[in-house]
Parts: sequence; C-alpha cells; structure tokens
Amino acid sequence: MPDDHPRSLYESAHQAMGRRDFTSAVASLERLLPLPACDAAAWRLYGFALRELQRMADAIAAFRRAAALDPMDGLAAVAVAETMVQSGLPALEEARRAFDLSGGSDSQRLLTLASALVAEGRREDACDLVAARVRAEPGWLEGQHRLAEMRWVGGDAEHFADEYVAGVVAEPRNLRLRLGWFRFLCQAKRWGAARRVLSDAEQVFGPQQVLLIAKCYLAAESGTDAEAESLFELTKGLQDNVRDLAWIRHCLRQRRPEAAEATALRMTSSTSANLVWPYLSLIWRMRQDPRALWLDGSPPFVRALDVDLAQGEREELAALLRSLHTNQAPYVEQSVRGGTQTERPLFFRTEPIITTVKERLTKAVRDYIDGLPAAVEGHPLLGSPRKEILYAGSWSVRLQRQGFNVAHTHPMGWLSSAFYVALPAKEQMGAAPAGWIRFGEPPPELGLDISAYAEVEPREGRLVLFPSTMWHSTVPFEAGERLVLAFDVRRPGA
Repeated sequence: MPDDHPRSLYESAHQAMGRRDFTSAVASLERLLPLPACDAAAWRLYGFALRELQRMADAIAAFRRAAALDPMDGLAAVAVAETMVQSGLPALEEARRAFDLSGGSDSQRLLTLASALVAEGRREDACDLVAARVRAEPGWLEGQHRLAEMRWVGGDAEHFADEYVAGVVAEPRNLRLRLGWFRFLCQAKRWGAARRVLSDAEQVFGPQQVLLIAKCYLAAESGTDAEAESLFELTKGLQDNVRDLAWIRHCLRQRRPEAAEATALRMTSSTSANLVWPYLSLIWRMRQDPRALWLDGSPPFVRALDVDLAQGEREELAALLRSLHTNQAPYVEQSVRGGTQTERPLFFRTEPIITTVKERLTKAVRDYIDGLPAAVEGHPLLGSPRKEILYAGSWSVRLQRQGFNVAHTHPMGWLSSAFYVALPAKEQMGAAPAGWIRFGEPPPELGLDISAYAEVEPREGRLVLFPSTMWHSTVPFEAGERLVLAFDVRRPGA
C-alpha cells in the first residue's frame, strides 16, 4: 500500500498519536483530509492532534466538522464543548448537547457541563448539578473533589465538604472516598478535621498501609514532630512518593539534610522528580554543596525582560483579566494569599489582546531559551531539548492589600514566569522590597535559615522568567492591586 494511500495516512496518524508525536499526526491528517475518504473519525482525530499542539481554534473547527458528519458522535460533541470551555468561549449549548447524547449518564460530560455553567457565571447551578450526581453516586471521587473545589473558591469555607461527609455515611467502607476527603482537608490546612477522618477510617478498616502513610504525612505537616518520627520509623521499609516527600520535609525541619539527601536523589529518577529538585537545592545549600549552584545557576537562571506592549494594550489586557477574577478565594492547593487566581488557560482564549500578548511573550521565552548555557545531561532545566514552545498552564493572579504568594514551585512546568500587567502606585506599594518577587527562599514552615538568591522589582510590562523547580514567592505590599499574567512552559517532549 503506497504511503499516501488514505488508509496508510490514517494509520500513520494513529501511530504518531500513540507516540505523542502530534506534529507528525497533524501532517499525516492534513494530507488525508481533502480526500473523499475523509470521515468523522478522521476529523475527530485531527481535532485531538490540533488540540495537543494548542491550536485551539483549528481544533474546534475540526471537532465541529466531525460532529456535523456524525451528529450522534458523542466523542466529537464533548470534544467541541471541552475545547470551547478551555478557550473561554460560551459553550453551554454544546455541553448540554454532549451530555444529552450520553443519556445523562456520562460523569465526565457532566463535569464539562458544570464548567460551562461556571463560565457563564452560574456557579450555584454547577454545584447543584454535580451535587445531585454525587448524592446518587457518593463514590464518584472526581465529582466529590470538583464539588468541594467549586464551593471553596466560591467562598464557602464551612460547607465545602458536606457531600464528602454524606458520602462516607452512605458508603462507610469506601476507603478511597475517605482518603479523597482527607487529601482535600490537608490541602485546606484543616489538620484537626483531617486527623478525625483518619481516626474514623482506622476504626472501620483497622491497620492499613495507606492509612499509615497518610498518618506520616499528617504528623509531619501539622507539626507533631515526635509522632512523625515514630511513624517514619514504622514505615522506613516502604518506598512511597507521598511518604518520601514528607520524610524529606521532616528531615529539613529537623536540620538533617544528609538524611533527606539519599531519598531525594533516588526520587530524581521517578515521576516525582520535579517535586524533589527544589528540596535538593535546599539540602545542598544547607551543606554548602556546589551542586546547588549547578542546579539553580550561578548567577541563578532568572532573567527579567521588558516586553514591547503599549500602555493601551496593557490597560486592555488588565480590563480583561479583572473580568475573569470571579472566584472569592484561591484554590486550596495554590500559593495565593490575599487574592485570587483565574480558572482555565488564558493562552487558549480567543480575544485579540490575548493573542497579541501570547505572541510577544513567546518571543521573549524563545530569547530566554536561546540564551541558556549549553545542554547538561540530567539537569532539570538544561537537560531538556529546546524545540517547540507549548504551555503547561497560563493564568492571572490578582493580589490586593497585604497580598502575597507563599514560597512554592511549579512541578508541572519547565519554565515559569510572572508578567506584570498592573501595579500599585509607589506610595501604595510600600518600601522596597514590598511587592517584589523573591527567588530561592525556602517555605517558611520548614524554618530554614537560608536567604533568597535574588529579588526582582516588578514593573508594568516586565516579564520575569525562571526554572519551574526554583523556589519563588512574593513580598506583601501595603495597598492597591498587583495584577500578573503567569504561565508555565511545558517541558519539551513531555
């Protein structure tokens, strides 16, 4: 069969998708699509490949073509809805149609419909929709988490977990449900409630390895050091990423970097590598090990660039970003304090100002990448190939009076950023370094006497780029608004 035969091209595209070589998949399908043999499945596959390359408008068009060719194709219908929601487009009609095609039974399509409702400003309706399904199916973990999350960011800090409570009553022997509830409570720093969840679970299930690991994590993170030490001793023969990361943090609190290092080095070859590199930086700095400079750069791999964006363009961008800050509280796992963070990827949106800003920021990212030192095998920043630029996330943070970001890293990214869109007046900001971004300072809960590598002053139109594995935080400021667009560049080849 010749290579340009429709079946060969279609099979080639499928194989490329399996290899996650989306560029080759698109190339094969673009040779196929004009042919009469093109069908709904080919258009749908084309849409998925385009979406992976973050060509969202083209993906929507391909999914719409698939849905038109086969109106009963539920996968095409939900793909249209999902991609429109991700792109910030009104998608309620499309989401309802996709949900209806499943007979109302598909839980993932229900969540897409809930997202479309939230995007339309109908958060309560979205909560009611998910709550009704969760009450009927208490063990639906994704729905439980999404419901608690929607309530939390909507400002309900009291009743966010009500359906978890009811679910455990309905299914008392559902251990995964209890652990999902426990994890959410830990992210919200509700340590007492989390402890009660584990205690109740132990009474029902008796000794369980997963509960023992959860107790290790809870003891270490809630500050009960003696209990943590005892539990870590009990579990020292286990290799579990949750337990190991809690152990590393516990050792750092106890000023025992040598004990943490062996575990951290082992984890660099695991799927949790991006989580552990930041802790190796702290370990090596505590030990005055030159590998800290190898990891973070000497000087640090931090660069501030002024982006060519006129004042009018910044004002237009600021107005759009403010309109997207509809949450009342940040997500439980986020670093924001005294402000909010937007939902859904900003760079997938279709407004012309977003397209303009993305193009200019991408050019700055390319300049940063081209200016990096030569490749270094095994290095989390310098060891990656330097090819296409795709984004692992893009969002806005809006901080107000005394707002700040706690020290954190971005394990889903390769490069991270802060682009300053609007800032308080100097007299509002307060004395320097109020409102500045700080690099290399550890999380305060670790209690380490390690100074920041650098502090960068924010300026409107300034982009700061840095490795996603580097600790960064912001200093509280006196008053006003600090509006930032941020993004993570996806690790090339990931």
